[in-house]
Amino acid sequence: MIVIELIAAALALAAVGYLVVALVKPEKF
Repeated sequence: MIVIELIAAALALAAVGYLVVALVKPEKF
């Protein structure tokens, strides 16, 4: 199940990064 874990980790990182960008540069949204 390593593949599923990698996908889950990638989605988690993408979600965190998206939240950080939304907080730092709210004018883009």
